Amino acid sequence: MIDLHCHMLPGIDDGAPTLEVALAMARAAVADGIKITACTPHIYPGLYENSQAIIAKAIAEFEQELKRHDIPLTLTIGADTHLAPDLLKGIQQGRIPTLGHSRFLLLEPPHHVAPPRFEEAVFQLLAAGIVPVITHPERLTWIETHYSKMATLVEGGAWMQITAGSLTGRFGRRPKYWAERMVDEQLVHILATDSHHIDKRPPLLAEGRDAAAARCGEKEAFNMVDVRPRAILADLPQGQIPDLPERQLVSKDAPRWQRWLGLA
Repeated sequence: MIDLHCHMLPGIDDGAPTLEVALAMARAAVADGIKITACTPHIYPGLYENSQAIIAKAIAEFEQELKRHDIPLTLTIGADTHLAPDLLKGIQQGRIPTLGHSRFLLLEPPHHVAPPRFEEAVFQLLAAGIVPVITHPERLTWIETHYSKMATLVEGGAWMQITAGSLTGRFGRRPKYWAERMVDEQLVHILATDSHHIDKRPPLLAEGRDAAAARCGEKEAFNMVDVRPRAILADLPQGQIPDLPERQLVSKDAPRWQRWLGLA
């Protein structure tokens, strides 16, 4: 399996606080069947001022520790990116990393407040050739009043990433309900751990895969934890990536973001 959202790098954000915890997370990931982990610390202006250079350096150092401790986990780069006025510019300038240097970007919406013009920000990224992967929408406190927007974003070309633990109840009944509903309604592209620690937020992906398989079948669950994540890291063209089952765009002539921006 491939985990594309994990806060494993030590001391760089609110994830692993120490190297010891980071190594324990890596061992747990390997034991769970994870072969590749994207290290995705927060980039949050004013709080976590990380950059591609800072993250790449931290990954290189952690890779040496994994080798020294004989932990067979492959790392790749990414970031849990928050909305900012200069987000697109930061990507284009190489300050903000995409997942494995692909066209896919982890994008974390504000947790407690629905951001104004969020759809517009997502569609602007799509228009620039960047595919936002919206992180853990099932855990947003405002999903009840904006759930229909998730389908709109998917129809427009954005991807959705559900936290594996949400499907198993690790985050409570409410996120579990929305995670299950999104899986049932074919709105979920990938599962990831969003792990922050070895104790309360361990890097466990298999349990989420199994929970998803019970709802959408083994093949689609495998797509969520292997096929699509692998396609992201290979930056495969859309035609070579499995579509979501039984979902169609509102228009077959042009993606909604093109029509929304007046480009089609």
